[in-house]
Amino acid sequence: MKDSINQTAHEKLVNRPPRIRDLVGYFLRLGTFGFGGPVALCGLMEKDLVQERGWLTKQEMRDAIAVSQSLPGPLAIQVGIFAAYLRGGFWGAWAGGWAFILPNFLIVAALGALYVHFGGLPWMTAIFYGVSPAVIALILHSCWRLSKLGMEDWLQWVIATVCFVVTIVFQAELAILFIGAGIIGILYYGNVIRRSKQPPSAAAMALIPLAAGATKTAAYSSTLSQLFVFFFKAGCLTFGSGLVIVPFLEKGLVQQTGWLNGREFLFAVAVGMLSPGPVVITATFVGYLVGGFWGSLVATIGIFLPSFLLILFVAPILIRHRENPNVQGFIKGAYGAAIGTILGACVLLSKIAIGDWLTVLIAICSLVVLFRWKVSYPLLVGVTAVIGLIAFPLLQPQWVLVK
Repeated sequence: MKDSINQTAHEKLVNRPPRIRDLVGYFLRLGTFGFGGPVALCGLMEKDLVQERGWLTKQEMRDAIAVSQSLPGPLAIQVGIFAAYLRGGFWGAWAGGWAFILPNFLIVAALGALYVHFGGLPWMTAIFYGVSPAVIALILHSCWRLSKLGMEDWLQWVIATVCFVVTIVFQAELAILFIGAGIIGILYYGNVIRRSKQPPSAAAMALIPLAAGATKTAAYSSTLSQLFVFFFKAGCLTFGSGLVIVPFLEKGLVQQTGWLNGREFLFAVAVGMLSPGPVVITATFVGYLVGGFWGSLVATIGIFLPSFLLILFVAPILIRHRENPNVQGFIKGAYGAAIGTILGACVLLSKIAIGDWLTVLIAICSLVVLFRWKVSYPLLVGVTAVIGLIAFPLLQPQWVLVK
């Protein structure tokens, strides 16, 4: 009886949509205090929007994560845009999405200004040393939460395992993984085998990532135009959580354009990891180093704009055909791929974050604390940052500087 009453109350909350200013207020706070990367942010949104505020149902949250993971761009921002769209419509999505991004942009642009003005941030390496293994623990803990939310049977775990292995081998998230997993989901969970035609909605969802992956952009002469083009392409071609955007950025920024050297790139990645919000906010820092404030602005717009365009195109399709078994099958298959690629990205990221006994100890202790006690993410980040500031000058780990 109690569960029935709670469920009824939850449904009433979901049926009472928040105002756009409520969405803006929530996402401003999330963008300011949401540490831990995309998976941790999705875990926070699941906790806040489903369990506490009742703005979304569990199924809507699962749909948002699965569809966002199957599209190019940063996972957390796309889930936020999707959630804002479900409760605030078109303008709610634009307002909530950019509100989510704004605090990250201001913080990282300010750090970029400090870096340029003072000729570098030597203490950033020390903070990176302490916080980065804790971030690995945050990702693992949040991935466990997400697996409880959407992993239902053996096939999803098989898909997750395959995607985990492929992500590690190729050291990147591949669009074909999500498309293939979605098609497998359609064949297994849907009714496409029992019908002569596949519904247009499922086909459209499968083709959208392909269309985005085929996007071609022309080279422009000005630095600002080049920044926008580069990061717009990154937003279109980087699939999934954004955790493995690092290899793509390193190749483009260091090897191809020469805009950054290896050490500057390390600082940029550290800023992306340490700041609240999605890891791809690294684009803001890079943009400031290359083109000042306007460079940071166009880089930020470039990296996030594809997420708005894709989510606003896909969301209406999913809402109209949510109960279609083939659409649900695509989502289940893509969700399994999401879990596998996030874990694979975690392994790749750990090669940057963990390199000695202390970072191993920080990662293990952080994981124990997260599973044993309800510790806030900013508190954990703050404590490990202090550990890094104290331990780095004492231990002087050279591997941090060469990775």
